[in-house]
Parts: sequence; structure tokens; C-alpha cells
Amino acid sequence: MAVSMRKQIAQNKRNTILIMVLFIALIAAVATIFSLLNGNWAILIWTMISTLAYVGIEYFLANTIAILSSGARRAKRDEYERYYKAVEKLIDAAKLPMPKLYVINDPAPNAFATGRSPENASIAVTTGLLDIMDDKELRAVLGHELSHIKNYDILVSTITFGLTSVAGLIADFGLRTLLYSDRDEEDNSPVGMLFVLIVLILSPVLATVVRFGISRQREYLADASSASLLGDPDEMVAALRKLEMHAQPMRQQNFATEALYIANPLKKSIVSSLFSTHPPIESRIERLENAKK
Repeated sequence: MAVSMRKQIAQNKRNTILIMVLFIALIAAVATIFSLLNGNWAILIWTMISTLAYVGIEYFLANTIAILSSGARRAKRDEYERYYKAVEKLIDAAKLPMPKLYVINDPAPNAFATGRSPENASIAVTTGLLDIMDDKELRAVLGHELSHIKNYDILVSTITFGLTSVAGLIADFGLRTLLYSDRDEEDNSPVGMLFVLIVLILSPVLATVVRFGISRQREYLADASSASLLGDPDEMVAALRKLEMHAQPMRQQNFATEALYIANPLKKSIVSSLFSTHPPIESRIERLENAKK
């Protein structure tokens, strides 16, 4: 387990760099095409300056943006004493600093961890999760999230969230440009329309490439790490069974944040299943059950 976790940490750090490089490369490709079509290299220069600035901001603020976009609020200790005590008991065993704790007002049972490193990590759980989990099951879920923090899954997931978000914004910009442009005007630029089409094509490609940096194996490893931390895989199995039994889409759905959660927060569909960063819960339970044999 220790060797697997060290390898996962190293891989996560490599994946973060790779994802950022691919993001910058794809943006540069779009900007280069547009610069060539317009004969104006200032477009490429300013696009790259803006992109590099965005990546820098994203690295430091993605944690905060993820928390805000989920609708989470800071958990008050006097209101969520059980939540605090469960985390405090686990961080001693995991040898981690205390993360910031948040709550999302949503009946769908779910949870996620985010941040660049264990030193600035945050955990958010839904009210639905707190309602259905007993103390042991809650510790198992929190152990899972702390495992994501310890092996730096949160770094990859948080960066992926931010870059997927901007890909969505770029696609939205391109679509609106096509829908609301006045097609009857003779001076409409075919070059501009071509650029918009390029943006619409490359944006989903960008989002998909970024999300490929998220390995489904991280969920299996976090489940196993939580079971090891608690000394009993049955608690993690019980928690996963409840997540499966009470599964429902979250109110505040966001394709970009899907990778952060312990269970898929999106409405089930062929598309969401195809591109999900989560393995089926049945497979996760089966892995834990097999590990006991």
C-alpha cells in the first residue's frame, strides 16, 4: 500500500504538469490559427499572456472556486460536532494537518476534497451524507477523502476542475457568437466564423483531454486506503452500499466538479456514464470484498 501510494503521488504530480502543458498547447494552437488567418501575431502573444496568467491564478485559486461553485458553506463546530470529531480522529492516524470543513445543503449523499496540497486542503460533505451515515460509515467516507488529500489526488482533480470550466466557457462563447451574430450583414467575417467553429470543435476536445488526466484507479486506492486507515474494510463497504442505495443527482450539478466527488453527482445518462471519472460503485465494493479474502 505504501509503495502504491508513493507511486500515485508521483504520478499525480506528473499528471498535473502534463494537463497544464496540454491546456496551454491547445490554446496556443487556436490562437496561432486565428493569428495566421488575420495576419496579426499580436493575437497569439496576448492570448498566451492571458493563458499563462490564468493557469497561474487557477493553480492558487481553484480550491476556492471549487468550494464556491458547489454551494458549500463553512461548517461551524457547534453545529457539526460529529463531523469535526470524526475528521480529528482520522488525521492523527493519517498524519495530516486539519483540513477546512464545509457543508453543502443537498439531500444527495456525497462528499469531496479539494486543494493543492495537504496544507491547504478542504473537505465538503452534503447534509444528505451526514443524515444517512452512522459514525463508522461517516469515518469511512472521510477516510476516503483524507486519502485523496494524502496522495495528492486533490491536486489533479482541482486543476482539472478549473481547466474543464474554462473549456466550457470557451465553448459557450463560441456558441453564443454563432447564435447571436447577424447573418444578414454582408460584412460578417468568414474568418471570424471559421475561428468560432474552431473554438467549438477544440473546446470539448480540451475538456476531454484534461479529464483523461483523472485516473479511475484513484477511487479504488482511496477506498483501500480508507479501509486500511480504519482497520476494517467492512466500514468502507457499508458506506459505499449506502451511497449506491441513496444515489441521486445533486441539485447544483456541474460537469467540471464531477471528478471531485466520492460518487458521481450528475444525473445518470449514457454520456455521463461514458465520460465519468468514477468506476461503478459495485466494482469498488467488489475490490474491497476481494481484498479480505
